[in-house]
Amino acid sequence: MKKVLFINQEIAPYVPDTEMSLLGQQLPQAIIEKGSEIRTFMPKWGIINERRGQLHEVIRLSRMMLIIDETDHPLIIKVASIPQTRVQVYFIDNDDYFLKRQMATDEQGKVYDDNGERAVFFARGVLETVKKLRWIPDVIHCQGWMSAIVPLYIKTALQDEPSFANTKVVTSLFKEDLKGKLSDKFKASLPFRTTTSEILKNYKEDFDYEDLMKLAIDYSDGIVEAEKGVDKNLLKYATEKGKKVMKYPGKDNFADAYDKFYDSVL
Repeated sequence: MKKVLFINQEIAPYVPDTEMSLLGQQLPQAIIEKGSEIRTFMPKWGIINERRGQLHEVIRLSRMMLIIDETDHPLIIKVASIPQTRVQVYFIDNDDYFLKRQMATDEQGKVYDDNGERAVFFARGVLETVKKLRWIPDVIHCQGWMSAIVPLYIKTALQDEPSFANTKVVTSLFKEDLKGKLSDKFKASLPFRTTTSEILKNYKEDFDYEDLMKLAIDYSDGIVEAEKGVDKNLLKYATEKGKKVMKYPGKDNFADAYDKFYDSVL
């Protein structure tokens, strides 16, 4: 039985319907029905209604401190089940990064200037929680810019961890969903164990969406064209890097395509 860890930026119905959020809901359920075991994570965005979504804190997993750019940030884990499905969702929360805050931009459409640190906190929060769950994934599937740092950590800082030593990483590419640069402190907030900012020297100084996704591609085992309209340069980059690439499978029988792709990566 395969074990697939989904690290999603968006999952319906907790956030508005988009290609990404609907896939975030439908794909884990479809993979369960294929006979795999799954775990699913997303950020606890400030727009999520905790009462309506029936979220509750998991005390035994919460209150770990993550040090990012020399500052302690408490990790809070909440959980809920998507109605009419067998999918349970773990939410990564923190007052500084998510409380009363939207996704990539604020209410006026201005890009948050700490999106880089938010992505680092999310990535590390998910991976620390998976270790605490004592659950070893065969495949980690990352969807959205918020999860794009995960492949780097898996292949560098955590490559010798028993939980992740043999894990394969798949990254989905969507139409650009992050405007502007990531944040001024991104490179300073990234270091963790053997992952150093030196790793980023071959990327642009001002990290933007394209460079973030190139970073994800470089450290992934497989790349998915998750919707129509994905940047052709990124798909070409993945091919040139020798990555396995799954073309957009359409909306019919997509579960078969993903399930087979996971097997091919393994």
